[in-house]
Amino acid sequence: MVDDRDSIRGELRSVAHELADLARPETLKHFRTGLVSDNKAAAGGFDPVTEADRAAEAAMRARLAELRPDDAILGEEFGHQTGTTGITWVLDPIDGTRGYISGTPTWGVLIAASDAEGPIFGVIDQPYIGERFSGGGRHAEVTGPMGTAPLSVRPTSRLDDAILLTTFPEVGTAEDAAAFRAVADRVRLTRYGLDCYAYALLAAGQVDLVIEAGLFAYDIHAPIAVIEGAGGIVTDWRGGPCRDGGRVIAAANAAIHAQALAILADFGGPAL
Repeated sequence: MVDDRDSIRGELRSVAHELADLARPETLKHFRTGLVSDNKAAAGGFDPVTEADRAAEAAMRARLAELRPDDAILGEEFGHQTGTTGITWVLDPIDGTRGYISGTPTWGVLIAASDAEGPIFGVIDQPYIGERFSGGGRHAEVTGPMGTAPLSVRPTSRLDDAILLTTFPEVGTAEDAAAFRAVADRVRLTRYGLDCYAYALLAAGQVDLVIEAGLFAYDIHAPIAVIEGAGGIVTDWRGGPCRDGGRVIAAANAAIHAQALAILADFGGPAL
């Protein structure tokens, strides 16, 4: 039986890909050019934003105003715009701006169409490599230099065989970091600095876990859609919804998810 979310997914998919097509040139024209970044963080912190971030989000918002003017928008750079349809476009024009200004190809454009239940369809686009990971419902695919292929998560069942990715070694607070390290001590391999590309690799069946903290809604809506479409699981560290960000664990399957959650709980993962 086709539900309402399934029936609208095709239309949202088309718009999401069009938005990604618009964002690509806006990000690429500045990449590896020595672009100067501004710092959005309070004193002592570093949260960079560039002309490319703003231009990419502005281009996507302008097209949404033409294609779906009654939808809401939540974007990292220009905030929340209300709508009347029940659909919200959740946009992160450059997820991984630190990587972007460093010249690494781990950043990406995140686009999700969501309703009150969560993401319906999402895109993780890496313009420099030319890879686009997209999905929602029960389907996900990647299109890139190697062509187009379905995405499917790994079947790894033992935590000590797993590969774990994250972005920052610090992983949030001291308590967050202790919980992360407890899981990292159990897996076969841990790698850092991946930004949103970590979630794409999980959906592609290359790795088993992504564990992060301190995320925002625009960081995670698109990865949720893509990973769930590939058969994976994305929750908070309690095993509940993580649509608002915060502490997030993405897992290839239920077995790996349960083993990692048990460790996070033992080491302070479920703190309020």
